[in-house]
Amino acid sequence: MAFDIEMIKAVYARIPERVAAARKAVGRPLTLTEKILYAHLTEGAASQAFERGKSYVDFQPDRVAMQDATAQMALLQFMQAGRDQVAVPSTVHCDHLIQAEVGAEKDLNKAKDKNREVYDFLASVSNKYGIGFWKPGAGIIHQVVLENYAFPGGMMIGTDSHTPNAGGLGMIAIGVGGADACDVMAGLPWELKFPKLIGVKLTGKMSGWTSAKDVILKVAGILTVKGGTGAIVEYFGEGARSLSATGKGTICNMGAEIGATTSIFGYDEKSAAYLQGTGRADIAEMANGIAEHLTGDEEVYTNPEQYFDQLIEINLSELEPHVNGPFTPDLAWPISKFAAAVKENGWPAKLEVGLIGSCTNSSYEDISRAASLAQQAVDKKLTAKSEYTITPGSEQVRFTVERDGFLDTFGKMGGVVLANACGPCIGQWARHGAEKQEKNSIITSFNRNFAKRADGNPNTHAFVASPEIVTALAIAGDLTFNPLTDSLTNADGHQVKLDEPKGLELPTKGFAVEDAGYQAPAEDGSKVNVIVDPQSDRLQLLASFPAWEGTDLKDLKLLIKAKGKCTTDHISMAGPWLKYRGHLDNISNNMLIGAVNAYNDSTNRVKNQLTGEYGEVPATQRHYKAAGIGSIVVGDENYGEGSSREHAAMEPRFLGVRAILVKSFARIH
Repeated sequence: MAFDIEMIKAVYARIPERVAAARKAVGRPLTLTEKILYAHLTEGAASQAFERGKSYVDFQPDRVAMQDATAQMALLQFMQAGRDQVAVPSTVHCDHLIQAEVGAEKDLNKAKDKNREVYDFLASVSNKYGIGFWKPGAGIIHQVVLENYAFPGGMMIGTDSHTPNAGGLGMIAIGVGGADACDVMAGLPWELKFPKLIGVKLTGKMSGWTSAKDVILKVAGILTVKGGTGAIVEYFGEGARSLSATGKGTICNMGAEIGATTSIFGYDEKSAAYLQGTGRADIAEMANGIAEHLTGDEEVYTNPEQYFDQLIEINLSELEPHVNGPFTPDLAWPISKFAAAVKENGWPAKLEVGLIGSCTNSSYEDISRAASLAQQAVDKKLTAKSEYTITPGSEQVRFTVERDGFLDTFGKMGGVVLANACGPCIGQWARHGAEKQEKNSIITSFNRNFAKRADGNPNTHAFVASPEIVTALAIAGDLTFNPLTDSLTNADGHQVKLDEPKGLELPTKGFAVEDAGYQAPAEDGSKVNVIVDPQSDRLQLLASFPAWEGTDLKDLKLLIKAKGKCTTDHISMAGPWLKYRGHLDNISNNMLIGAVNAYNDSTNRVKNQLTGEYGEVPATQRHYKAAGIGSIVVGDENYGEGSSREHAAMEPRFLGVRAILVKSFARIH
């Protein structure tokens, strides 16, 4: 489906002139990243060159996307902006509040009933202010955006850290907090420190068990979780052109796990094919008309070391499948070395659950390749030794893979199809037995694998891999199984091997869907009423924070000194707290409950400086606030990394914390 064609025409009409102005201002050939950034300056055509990593620049993004958990606070803020409509095309996607428990239909119906108040609020606000609304079950924000809204050369911000997924179609797409989204929807500029540039040159061509996921798993191992901080990663080379658009999206998606501002690929034949395959041939035709501006200049890619701040080269022909983890997405293991690592580290070799899908790997190509392995399992008389779940990325993908028989194939292998939503990837997983906190292993095609993230169990060893490797290991039920070399015993007692997975980038019969789950906004939103119940525990209208008194902050009490990594998950957990994302007072009861106290190595246990007693972090801070005493939080490096969650910044201020003192902040915080 094609949206906002006139906006895209306007963007494409000004790109050639703005790229020419930027090239003149900078005085050298341009990377793709620079072309798009300079084409989206609030000031218009560039009159000066900006310094990477230093200059703060005002940009004008083309569109905004929000998921239902973060949209609540963003739209509560926007309601105070005094506008009749959003200034740029914007969408809301209901994907975060659906909990996975038994299967798609029951889980979706339960979520609709449980979250009706929030869904009604989001639908009515969207209807009133000209925002496209994607209903529960329509799909995961980033897959829906890639299928419908992403376009080469565009610039988008989204209230989710994996917004960079749209980079697979050549778009600068950046995860932000709700306050930033509110600014852009209100017509204000969006400020960003001009990023540094990391170039990744891909040579060769993938084959066999290797997939696009393995590219980013390899890059994560090289750069680590903070190696991309303050930078945009630009992929190029013959290897890049060989990847599907959705494969490129997978790579850009997980750029969030290396701390990158975003990641991007240039426009090519695979991009055009995906646009055509998703009903947007007109956009492909327009992009073809300015194709030279939708990739970096030839001189840049010929001598990349002269134009990028850091350069990485990966030969896809030699790249092995990877498994990353546990507990961090940058602990990278080639499959040939993974079994030894499992044994040497004493990680549970028995695999309890394999989960494929999520915004990172839920395309038609991903599911078709995994289904080819499931079909092999059926044909070779193998059944999955582990539990196995499938999360389609959108209703369009789900409907199409059901039509093409893939869901039946998964069912024969013992797989369970979950709702088109985030589910276990963000902790929305009612995993039976997790409360026992037993040591166990799971493997997913998701993006993050921090402790407790998926199921709340700190002893769950979560590993990240491609859907193909996840499926193979789920069939084996054993983390030490290497599908490239090892055999399995089937129901007849015979030794059988899994053949290389096969799949299609796009369905040969085209995509199909009966109801995509989209609600267009009212033409005249003035007659739409948005009602928030004052007694609601899910939604709360906002009041302004107290202004700074204009004096120095003195005699602040130390609330907590956070030890080590302190992500947005540590500061404002997701999971069961998602339901309070629209109620600042209630969600503040999770403030810093995941942070480790440097003085006692405990979580959610700090000393109340007024009473001398130990208590929970939020309760202690509420005591300070009631006493009219300010406090301070101390942390380490890259504080606030991870998800785009302005609640992590708003909660301390709401509860009276006056300052956060750390060595460095993550950009997204």
